[in-house]
Amino acid sequence: MRIEVTSADVAVSRYAISPLGEAMSALRLCAGQNTVTGLTPWVTRTRPTFDLLRRTVPAVDALLALQRRGAYNADFLQPPPDGTARDFTDELAIVRSTPLARARDELARNLAGHRTPPANARRIYESPDVVDHLADGIEAAWVTLVEPDWPRLRAILERDLLYRAGRLLAYGWGAAVADLDPRLRWVPGPAVGFLDIADRDLRTYPLTGRGMLFVPTVFGSLMCYVEQPGPYAIVYPAAGVAELLGPPDPTRPADALDRLIGRARAAVLRTLVAPATTSQLVAQLGLSLGGVGDHLAVLRDAGLVTRARAGRTVRYRRTSLGDALAESG
Repeated sequence: MRIEVTSADVAVSRYAISPLGEAMSALRLCAGQNTVTGLTPWVTRTRPTFDLLRRTVPAVDALLALQRRGAYNADFLQPPPDGTARDFTDELAIVRSTPLARARDELARNLAGHRTPPANARRIYESPDVVDHLADGIEAAWVTLVEPDWPRLRAILERDLLYRAGRLLAYGWGAAVADLDPRLRWVPGPAVGFLDIADRDLRTYPLTGRGMLFVPTVFGSLMCYVEQPGPYAIVYPAAGVAELLGPPDPTRPADALDRLIGRARAAVLRTLVAPATTSQLVAQLGLSLGGVGDHLAVLRDAGLVTRARAGRTVRYRRTSLGDALAESG
């Protein structure tokens, strides 16, 4: 797939967060339909909750049966973000408002040419209340899998969003998308350039001044929305997702960096894979505000991190020395 980008697109491209998208991605991750580097401990920890969810909410298996690799994506279950600020309730209301005819059409396209789904799932698909049943499954996934960790998840996503947006404004598309995903490549062109995405779709999609919406995800992987109506969007893995695992585990064997500067201070340094504020580090690591502030002061004095102010916000980032130390530990 190739997406054609012009200077007009650069000016109107933006970033957004999708709580409902995280709920759907968390389902796929727990079911083994997707993998995210570094989150195996989270999946293991969440497995009993996920297994109970599948036993008690039949719509969960009906949702998972629609997530086969290569199948048509039933978009009504995960509406592409449009760049406006929405919480999970807003997104779920959009799903519940789907006309029955559209839902039946997208489900039929998803199931065409594939094995007959399990009987329980088939009963849900054939029900006149199929939209509400599937929306109930998404809501259950949110409440049990995502909402308990949402403050930490949101901190990871917002930090990545601000980091990418800053790079887009300061350095252009090449810098903003350089490390989004190994399958995505920026190709400079005569106007501005192209986004090349390694998949089976060989078509070219011009943005024609509409811009691109970038959506970071913790639980998901690279996904592109190029269907109309709605803006084109790229969902990409956010940086620092391993910090969802929480504060340093005192029972984990210490590595070299832990032994050198201490577990908590090493965790702060590792978390700064992308710039963050003190409050974002607190939310992600589960440490106290004073403790994080003390660690940042020591790391800054040692030349491992630096800080920059933007208005009333102060963001910390690793120096090249800090990068080398974090990556070697």
